[in-house]
Amino acid sequence: MPAPVIFALATLCILVFCGATASTEGIQYRAQRLTVDNTTYTVSVPSGYRLELLDADLDGPRIPTFNASGELFIGSRSGHVYRLLPPYKHAESLVFLRGYPHSVAFRRGEILIAMTDGLYRAPYRAGQKAIPEDSIALLARLPGGGGHNSRTVAVGPDGRVYLSLGLSGNCSDQYLGAGYAFDDQRGGVLVLREEGDKAVWMPYASGLRNPVGIAWHPATQVLYASNNGPDHWGFDAPPEYFSRLLPGSFHGMPWFQYVGGALKRDDCVDSDPPRPMADVSLPVAAFPARNAPLGITFVPDGAMDARFAGDAVVALHGSWGTKPSGGFFGDPASRREPKLVVVRFDRGEAKRVDDLVTGFQLKGGDRWARPAGVAVGQDGALYFTSDSGAEGLFRLVRGE
Repeated sequence: MPAPVIFALATLCILVFCGATASTEGIQYRAQRLTVDNTTYTVSVPSGYRLELLDADLDGPRIPTFNASGELFIGSRSGHVYRLLPPYKHAESLVFLRGYPHSVAFRRGEILIAMTDGLYRAPYRAGQKAIPEDSIALLARLPGGGGHNSRTVAVGPDGRVYLSLGLSGNCSDQYLGAGYAFDDQRGGVLVLREEGDKAVWMPYASGLRNPVGIAWHPATQVLYASNNGPDHWGFDAPPEYFSRLLPGSFHGMPWFQYVGGALKRDDCVDSDPPRPMADVSLPVAAFPARNAPLGITFVPDGAMDARFAGDAVVALHGSWGTKPSGGFFGDPASRREPKLVVVRFDRGEAKRVDDLVTGFQLKGGDRWARPAGVAVGQDGALYFTSDSGAEGLFRLVRGE
């Protein structure tokens, strides 16, 4: 392996916890009791904050998005695109679609809705209570099919439309690049090129197994993504990724895995890698395997409090993998717990990972909530969805 790659891998293990416990320097925690459906749970939150359940009537909520007017929209597994107005305690269905509207974004008086098979658009004005289904039109088709069928859409600082989608499986021979059929153009982030009435997807970053969360750092405007690792390496490997995405960057999967402090060739896929190991972009932070990182958001200046400015909050969903093999039928108490973590940045560079909110998994392994999507509101509070257990919208806000 080239020396620069070895040095970078060693540096990564210094900056992130590579299977060890993350540093909690700078964050003090307190225990808080929260009652949900007549059951009281204990969560750990940063000192000076409290956790609230705002709306428990959502069905399979996923990625939350605020528009410029402060309205909150939530995609869902149930086909609803929900809309909530401040104080965000009651959701109404903006539209019901026969499919999986995982996420939405906004631009130029329209809403963009990311479905498994395509990105759709419809006129939208602030305060609109419903979207007529017949006003929704296809903007650009996407590779569909089973396995990792979520699609996350966002409008970047450059005004262009970006969308993430995962490989269909652990070792699917799929790639965002030349030589692959349209239905196999999966595993990374696309950017939409629009010329007149034509809209064509172009690869932006490839080699990501399932990059559910994407967001731009508020200061550097660099794009980052969470990324789920494969299941076939067992319970402890490979780590889940938090990756910096640059135009044309290649992140290795399914051909290469980061295991035990080094990149290794994954023999589960027989095809030749589209790019050599030396081209693989390493993650800038990592989480222990089987955490299932989903949504991410950056904390802008003025939100939460100054110590979190420029940091990234990541929703760890907690996978089904159990010890010792990582399979489904082990002791559920051994599963990685769902939680919120924060990737700490310094001068625009990721430095370490700290817990933010924990306590969603009980001693026997039952989960009463599983964070899925995260967003920062105009009020400076952190909002997140849970798509199982207590399905609803939560808020982490200043105060005790």
